[in-house]
Amino acid sequence: MRNIRPKSLDEFIGQEKVVESLKIAILSSKSRNDHLDHILFYGPPGLGKTTLAHIIANELKVSIKFVTGPSIEKVGDIAGILINLSPKDILFIDEIHRLAKPIEEVLYSAMEDFKLPVVAGSKKSAHTITINLQPFTLIG
Repeated sequence: MRNIRPKSLDEFIGQEKVVESLKIAILSSKSRNDHLDHILFYGPPGLGKTTLAHIIANELKVSIKFVTGPSIEKVGDIAGILINLSPKDILFIDEIHRLAKPIEEVLYSAMEDFKLPVVAGSKKSAHTITINLQPFTLIG
């Protein structure tokens, strides 16, 4: 069976304003040789959010890691995902609005500074270790 999912923005039908904005963002990312800025899609199911995330990865020639918000139950889950991303990879979190607050807080630091604060030890011996992350793009 042939995959009918579009592979480029030129093949994507609909959402003309979104497609035009994405073309500009992708061109900018390529010209800077830098990761794409983070993107938040919103709307009901069936508008093409997941398809657009795959197209963006294809256009940038980077890998995409796909997870759902409810599947990320612990801070360690998102930490493991973030640590394993390669430079400029895309992390697509479907149903991102369903993330727990502690996971959102870890993502804020990761998105802004590409750093992952990890608490090591417990009670009096607890201290924070900062892990540097590869620059990545979060799409939710």
